[in-house]
Amino acid sequence: MTWSALITLVVGLAAVAFLVAANEPAEIFGLLGAAGLGMLAVIALRLPQILFAALGWAPLIDGPGRPGWAALVRMRWIRDSVNALLPVAQVGGEFVRVRLLVQRGIGAAPATASVAVDLGTELAAQFVFAAIGVAVLLRLPHQGQAAAEWAVVAAALCGAMALGFLAAQRWGLFRLVERLLPKLTGKAAGRAGMAGLHQAVLRLHRAPRRLWSSGAAHLVSWLLGTLEAWAALRVLGVEAGLAEALVIESLGQLARSLGFMVPGAFGVQEGGFVLACGLFGIPPEQAVAFALVRRIRDVAFALPGLAAWRWGAMTYARARTANAAANAAANAAATAGRPTPR
Repeated sequence: MTWSALITLVVGLAAVAFLVAANEPAEIFGLLGAAGLGMLAVIALRLPQILFAALGWAPLIDGPGRPGWAALVRMRWIRDSVNALLPVAQVGGEFVRVRLLVQRGIGAAPATASVAVDLGTELAAQFVFAAIGVAVLLRLPHQGQAAAEWAVVAAALCGAMALGFLAAQRWGLFRLVERLLPKLTGKAAGRAGMAGLHQAVLRLHRAPRRLWSSGAAHLVSWLLGTLEAWAALRVLGVEAGLAEALVIESLGQLARSLGFMVPGAFGVQEGGFVLACGLFGIPPEQAVAFALVRRIRDVAFALPGLAAWRWGAMTYARARTANAAANAAANAAATAGRPTPR
């Protein structure tokens, strides 16, 4: 864990604590307690989002050994868990995804290319989702014109990030990665493992059907978050429709993505949701409770996800050790069976 990650994490957690302390903490926790079993419905609505996010990744994985959808859902779940709870910037889960694919027999270059391009199509889909949210916001009665204007700016920034990242991929970003990785790691194996990475990325960019299929699945995943937001608002007693829920979800997730350097987006996500709720006159205590419901959902999914990751890593390590021992025994037996040279 770097010092910058530690500092941003502490600042983010302090921001969350401040939001709670400044807005009737007793009432906030009372709202959370009253949510009861409704919290389970909110948590369950995360499942289809993970499914469609995994389906958005699937078309970008080359090779006959591509894992099935169940395995991809598990990998996506682990990726989200790493980004939600571990003290790393919100790209740490992408490195884990690459590693999990490599363990499944996919080459390092195609695995990295699939994750990189998937991240780009997901960001592009989020821009579309944010643009829909802003368009709906401008047609609904709302408060805080300045906040609405900032939402437009943030959505435009998201679009610029998506287009810039995808353009950089086409213009040689990963050719640079191919060249620099062996120097940074000091391992010649890094060059061999990543050989052809740039070409693997370009192959995906030259397959528009794959890109559109990936982006469409990711957009469905983002839109399904509207149902989760609506359910969370309802269990907290907020009378909001799907249109308001769509705006709140799109702007809250937009804030989370723009704060990608903050581990878990602590403070950034909560602040985004509170500001978005304020556009519709939702009282601060209910807005903070809503943000905490989403954080509880993150934790509820991330803890078992991290446990599944560690269990899988130990199983993989044991299998490698067993295979190495079996190969060594086979080699020893073959050597013992050879005639002694004179």
